[in-house]
Amino acid sequence: MKYSICILFICMTVGLFAQEPRRLTLDEAIGMGLSNSKQLKADAAKIDEATAALREAMDQRLPSASVTGAYLRLNSANVDLKSNNNSGSGTGSDPAPHVSQAMYGLVNLSLPVYAGGRIRYGIEAYTYLQQAARLDAENEKEAVILNTIESFATLFKAGTAVRLVKENLQQSQQRVKELEDLESNGLLTRNDLLKARLQYSTIELNLLDAENNLALANLSMDLLLGLPDSTTLVPDTTGIARKEDSRVLADYLKSARENRNDLNAMSFRNQAAATQVKAVKAERLPAIQLTGGYIAADVPKVFTVTNAVNIGMGVSYNIGSLWKNKAKLQQATAKLNQAELANEMLDENIRLQVSKAYLTLMSFRKKIDVYALSDEQARENYRIVKNKFDNKLATLSELLEADVAQLQANMSFTLARADAFVAYHKLLLSAGLLAQEIKK
Repeated sequence: MKYSICILFICMTVGLFAQEPRRLTLDEAIGMGLSNSKQLKADAAKIDEATAALREAMDQRLPSASVTGAYLRLNSANVDLKSNNNSGSGTGSDPAPHVSQAMYGLVNLSLPVYAGGRIRYGIEAYTYLQQAARLDAENEKEAVILNTIESFATLFKAGTAVRLVKENLQQSQQRVKELEDLESNGLLTRNDLLKARLQYSTIELNLLDAENNLALANLSMDLLLGLPDSTTLVPDTTGIARKEDSRVLADYLKSARENRNDLNAMSFRNQAAATQVKAVKAERLPAIQLTGGYIAADVPKVFTVTNAVNIGMGVSYNIGSLWKNKAKLQQATAKLNQAELANEMLDENIRLQVSKAYLTLMSFRKKIDVYALSDEQARENYRIVKNKFDNKLATLSELLEADVAQLQANMSFTLARADAFVAYHKLLLSAGLLAQEIKK
């Protein structure tokens, strides 16, 4: 029995330690988010694929070699060797040998010397595509960083909402107790007490919703960071404050044109498409190859060939490419046009994204100033109404309204700062500066 109690106590102690909340800084969250991102792992695989395609294109410069060997079994082959007999004996030729088997082997080597530029253009095109894949991965990395920042801010906002509602619930509970004393002494009507209790119940429901939102935000953060679902996270906002930034919209637009990874990746794809057009045109040109080979053969009782080495230069020209190449060239040209139009559309979207993100940030910063003043006024208003209520100069309804206004103003001010924090980083993302600013 004693052992059972000890084991139960140990299990309860371990459970309590397992449920200990984990404080999480923003830098830690970003690092864990990047290491756990499945999208980034998929992008790394795409880079490997593009690198392998580039190596395949470079391998086209290497010589080609083939080896062929065969053993042939023949049944009753008729072999008639024709030759001139100048001996003058008139006795006729020797009987033909009986051939029942044959063996031969071939080794061929071919080294491309000139292929009309097809090999060079292929290497160039895949080099551009590899660079584009790397930039896509960097762009996705910034998206993961922003997603982590948004989740971190959502967790902070949900936790703040729970804290503020709990504080308000405690005040409401204390108010109900005070009003119950007044009602029992005949100094308050029953209807006013019911109003206070109704507000208390409403706050309880609000707390339930806030706690559910916090649980979902916590679970979302756990999944994002690759943590167990039961991990309770407490965002550590120490050191996170508004950064002074004197840059204006024109500065962010300029940075976006210079630093956006997706725009640079699109530029590389345009160059790859243009190179593909050149490669298709090069198919109309002849190809020159340096060739070499070795031949060995043995037909018993007939002949044997060894040390038959050959080397030479070969020229090939596909005449059919003059009329078969037109459709392929049209396809490559159409892809180039599509890439150029996509680049123009992306440039327009970037300007819109940057402008929208900048205006949103400016709006949030103005809202913070307004909410700060509103919060201060709501606190002062509640203090005045509370004093009036204590002196029988204000109704309970006025006091409850002032209390609700105070909670809403406080919550709006706190959450607006978190929204502005996210909006600032969205602006950095749209300008291609997020990864640079995070490293600072």
